[in-house]
Amino acid sequence: MQFAKRLEPLQFNVFADMDRAKAQARAAGQNVIDLSLGSSDLPAAAHITDAIAHSLSDSSTHGYLLFNGTRAFREAAAIWYEKKFGISVNPETEVLPLIGSQEGTAHLPLAVLNPGDFALLLDPGYPSHAGGVHLAGGQIYPMPILAENAFLPIFEDIPTAVLAQSKMMVLSYPHNPTTAIAPVAFFEKAVAFCREHRLVLVHDFPYVDLVFDDRNFGLEATGSEENRKFMAPSIFQADRYKTVAIEFFTLSKSYSMGGFRVGYAIGNSELIAALRQVKAAVDFNQYRGILNGAIAALTGPQDTVRTSVETFRKRRDAFVNALLDIGWQVPVPPATMYVWAKLPEPWAQDSVKFCTQLVQSTGVAASPGAGFGKSGEGYVRFALVESPAILEAAVRKIAEF
Repeated sequence: MQFAKRLEPLQFNVFADMDRAKAQARAAGQNVIDLSLGSSDLPAAAHITDAIAHSLSDSSTHGYLLFNGTRAFREAAAIWYEKKFGISVNPETEVLPLIGSQEGTAHLPLAVLNPGDFALLLDPGYPSHAGGVHLAGGQIYPMPILAENAFLPIFEDIPTAVLAQSKMMVLSYPHNPTTAIAPVAFFEKAVAFCREHRLVLVHDFPYVDLVFDDRNFGLEATGSEENRKFMAPSIFQADRYKTVAIEFFTLSKSYSMGGFRVGYAIGNSELIAALRQVKAAVDFNQYRGILNGAIAALTGPQDTVRTSVETFRKRRDAFVNALLDIGWQVPVPPATMYVWAKLPEPWAQDSVKFCTQLVQSTGVAASPGAGFGKSGEGYVRFALVESPAILEAAVRKIAEF
């Protein structure tokens, strides 16, 4: 059979390779401690699952769900954003439900790019951002983000010839995999840059609540002082009138709803309308009961969110301290559910080999930095998806390795 050329850039997938390595380790009798996937092991709150369970017996929820049927969810999302960030959102024209935010980041390039256009992506960055560009026939310009620059891109380094062909920039802070947080001042610079060069500014925002650092990141105009301390900025605090930006949020991290695949886009009404056109050609929406659970999450008690954050904070501290005890110097992550660790010699330039041999020898699975882009080589990402005791056991195995 002959397949489309657009599949060629998608053939290399280091995470698929790691999945095979984990399967081989299990087949060889290893008890795998899987720290390679950022899938929360915490349960969704009872009021969320109760709303979904109650929907199951309501036969009116069993049919197709079109856009107009999602109004209650869109209103809940708009109110959530307004309370959290002080940003006014129109639920009719500025909100779009998504089957997970990855649907949005993968499909938006189809609405924005023509074949050959450039998208400016973070390097390292989340792999699906590149996948959507490849499927749209676009080109990728990787913006290196380095520790010495606080893992923020240097816009002035983008070649003029690339900018002339560019249509979109994708950012994502708090950042997967580096765990960096971008302040509002950086977003203001990004918005001004995108306006100047007529770029769509995409912000993937799954880790808004998973912030451990109690510093203020420029949120002076939003909410209570306590709320501002433990919250990452939205792109709309730099683009309050939504002139160039669209932001994607998922309930996977804050509300432990990864398997329910529910998220949404908020942003410029023209971008929302364009993404809605692509979505309409591909699918409808989730089961209405899942959206009822999402409404319960956004409008109900938020104490479970802080409890989840504290759980990941304890795991972070246990894992980082254990690594320090064995002599592996790693920075303390200010956010997300990951540890981004620079590999020691002799592994510094072969993260795939390190992770493959680590899982084969010890059963500890991690994500090689090379899977997130060229600038990720020399690093490894650990996901904090186990209890402190298991994380400490994993570090003991790493020490033996």
